[in-house]
Amino acid sequence: MTTTDHRPARVAKAASVPGTATAPPRKRKRISMAEKKRRRAGWLMITPSVIHVGLWTLIPVIATFYLSFTDYGIFSAPKWIWFDNYVEMFNDPVFMQSIGNTIWYTFWTVPVSMAVAVVVAVLLNQGLKLQKFYRTAFFLPQVTATVAIAMVWLWIFNPQYGLLNAGLEAIGLPGQAWLVDPQWALPSVILVGAWQGIGIKMLIYIAALQNIDESLYEAASLDGASAVRQFFSITVPMLKPATFFVFIISIIGAFQVFDQIYVLTDGGPANATTMMTYEVYRSAFQEFRMGMASAQSVALFAFLLFVTLISRRVTKEED
Repeated sequence: MTTTDHRPARVAKAASVPGTATAPPRKRKRISMAEKKRRRAGWLMITPSVIHVGLWTLIPVIATFYLSFTDYGIFSAPKWIWFDNYVEMFNDPVFMQSIGNTIWYTFWTVPVSMAVAVVVAVLLNQGLKLQKFYRTAFFLPQVTATVAIAMVWLWIFNPQYGLLNAGLEAIGLPGQAWLVDPQWALPSVILVGAWQGIGIKMLIYIAALQNIDESLYEAASLDGASAVRQFFSITVPMLKPATFFVFIISIIGAFQVFDQIYVLTDGGPANATTMMTYEVYRSAFQEFRMGMASAQSVALFAFLLFVTLISRRVTKEED
């Protein structure tokens, strides 16, 4: 008795039934020689940047994380000590004070400079006379060396012949030892930081203002909206993307403040102006404790990452 294999017939029958046909095999996309050359040229052109980022960013970051778990003093080989640096760091009252000072500095410099910058940007976007001069004047501190700016402010804050005390005495108010008194040292540094950060924020806001459709303001004017109402109902909402960008770069810049602290107060008096970056510098280049400095750098990075993620989350929820 012979048997007949019906499988091919069944397959053909199944393929003839509507809805059961198998999809034709995908044809592999062929890449032309010109496209291959363009891709090779692209990789060739970005290779220097990739090497630069790898050598001067990626490798140092990995080394920082590694050294944060070691006892490393430059002149001796790194010794693995696990989390001892982190335990010591968060039990150090000076470092904890530096965290508080950094947060307090950021809390005041960022919103104050942003508020002043947006008001200045709106005013300079009205077609005033000498508009270019005013823009340059506000932006000049941003491109001037921080050390030079700090030297000027050292003269302004001088308790004996400084400009600020002279102005206060002229109106009958007593002068202060601005950078020597622990009560006034941090507010003085905050004033310098907020003033210096206005320029770049102003330019970003001006660029964002020029992209707002003027018909929105014309319609609001026809509806009887005042200039203040137009500012809060049109300008502020339309500036939200720029505001988020300015907010993030301002926080990063505030957490990384170092030059003006080094020149103005050297972290004093009584650690009243010691910031996290200054503690990293002190641990690394004064005490030669590179392992501790690496741990402090990792903590600074964690703070920045946390604040950025929270800000992004809040922005997404508002959108």
